[in-house]
Amino acid sequence: MSSAGETETERNDIREDGRRPPRAVVGSHRIKEEMFGRAFDARIMSRIWGFVRPYRRQFLISVVAVLIFTLTQLAIPLVIRSAIDDGLLAADGRSALIRATILFAVIILINFAASYVQERVVGRVAENVLFDIREAMFSHLQSVSQSFMDKTEVGRLMSRLQGDVNSMQEFLETSVISVGDLVLLFGIVLCMLWLNWELGLLTLSILPVLFIVRLIWLPKARVVFIEAHEANSVTSGALAEAIHGVRTVQGMTRQTVNLQLYDDKATTNLNAQLRSAMYAQVLVPIVDGLTGLAMAMVVVVGGQMVLNQTLDVGVMVAFLFFIQRFFDPIRSLTMQYSVMQRAMASGQRLTEVLDVPVSVTDPAGAMALAPDAPGSVEFRNVSFRYEPTQPVLRNVSFQVAPGETVALVGPTGSGKSSVMSLIHRFYDVQDGAVLVGGVDVRQVTQESLGQQIAMVLQEPFLFTGTVMENIRYNKAAATDAEVMDAARAVGAHDRIMRLPQGYDTKLTERGANLSMGQRQLLSFARALVADAKVLVLDEATSSIDSYTEQQIQKALVTLLRGRTGLVIAHRLATIRNADRIMVLQAGQLIEQGTHDELLAAEGRYAQLYKASHASFDDVD
Repeated sequence: MSSAGETETERNDIREDGRRPPRAVVGSHRIKEEMFGRAFDARIMSRIWGFVRPYRRQFLISVVAVLIFTLTQLAIPLVIRSAIDDGLLAADGRSALIRATILFAVIILINFAASYVQERVVGRVAENVLFDIREAMFSHLQSVSQSFMDKTEVGRLMSRLQGDVNSMQEFLETSVISVGDLVLLFGIVLCMLWLNWELGLLTLSILPVLFIVRLIWLPKARVVFIEAHEANSVTSGALAEAIHGVRTVQGMTRQTVNLQLYDDKATTNLNAQLRSAMYAQVLVPIVDGLTGLAMAMVVVVGGQMVLNQTLDVGVMVAFLFFIQRFFDPIRSLTMQYSVMQRAMASGQRLTEVLDVPVSVTDPAGAMALAPDAPGSVEFRNVSFRYEPTQPVLRNVSFQVAPGETVALVGPTGSGKSSVMSLIHRFYDVQDGAVLVGGVDVRQVTQESLGQQIAMVLQEPFLFTGTVMENIRYNKAAATDAEVMDAARAVGAHDRIMRLPQGYDTKLTERGANLSMGQRQLLSFARALVADAKVLVLDEATSSIDSYTEQQIQKALVTLLRGRTGLVIAHRLATIRNADRIMVLQAGQLIEQGTHDELLAAEGRYAQLYKASHASFDDVD
């Protein structure tokens, strides 16, 4: 479990280069400012507009619809004023009243149509923009380098793909409304001053009070909103961690302790959310009170003017309608200010993902690795490191001939898995060159390189879908017969047929409804269907039982026939029959040869074998 004081934001705060920033003081003003976002960020808005631009025509239509809707809101009190003064109080006002009634009906219809168009169009634009953002992020994340994915937590990326994108949706939908609120606010002011400048100024005299209230409220509300945001992050992080680690929690009987820890965080979050809700709603009664005060002032002063016959009754009624609507856009804009803040913070996090540099790219003029290229692998004086000061491979050189099976052994951290990653060009070497089919992997397209290399990892990853779909995952064009033949070759067919729907059995997330041995056999079948010339097995038999391993040992004979094989294994039984065994230690190739040759050399490999150790890690 993480420390109780560590927030989800702290654990997940990864820079674009994939490394954690220096730890800062939690709760500092700078950290809070970055977390909650600026009120407005031109750079973020520019990036958002890049996604909105394809829909600018629809966006413009929604803005026009909002403006028409706002104008009808301004026209309604004026029509009512005309109906009262020219229709009800005039000596012969029947025709004026009929005109006012017809005009009122027309305005209501226009109001409805504009509102319908605005809601429909802006909703569709927002959904399309969010679809494009999610698709752009997904596409980019499929291409980013492994160095970034190795150091970035999946939970953080999922939060950006879901929560932050939803914040952008809220902002896009309310931004159009904000235009209408601003026009409505200034329109009401102009209408009141036009109807009667004295009553208009009297009404506006309330604004300094509201301005002072907002001046006091805004800084305090901002702090409370940030605290609520932090508390929610901590609670969500604790919840996610407990769910992921539920088996460990139950195994250590930590349920009671964890429940108390979570209850403390949840209580803190509850109190923070209640304070946030209180500050979010405190303006409502204040605005309502100021609205009532303004209306009372207009009734008293305007009523006296009506009695003195210096003001028409219709004008005063129109004033009351305008005052009733005057504070609505102010209240709405206040709430939209918070929405904009959240959107700027979310936009910042989204653009960080979209701007993650792709360090492994195809060079200009990269050629496709020829399908008939030999399946050879060569390392020429390769040096590699993940961090500048921590070399993983040091001047490693070797050749693997087409069709040869080579096993890599060595203690944990010796660089075996790094060798495999470099063959597939998940990373680029700092010095030397890696060649596949006689060509430097940096000079060929990654797609063609992937078609020539199949990998089976220690923890096979199966996707949600049928068994058939998972086996043909690396070769979508494979026929059902090819899939079944591959399954038979690796000894998986009989096990698959015992599943409820055979090859059409639906697998749950990560293939959790299969045993580890079944998942590994499916990954072997998937590699065989791919029909790649180079097969990489990275600890592919370390997590399965001995019986399944015996099946896989038999399957390997079929799997490796005619292919170049590179096998990483700790257990000697897995690699004893390899054509050649290479021993790595501390990133250096210290010896190589057949099983018998290495025993005769009495080196590191012989030490392991003669001591009857099961794993290279057992050797001091």
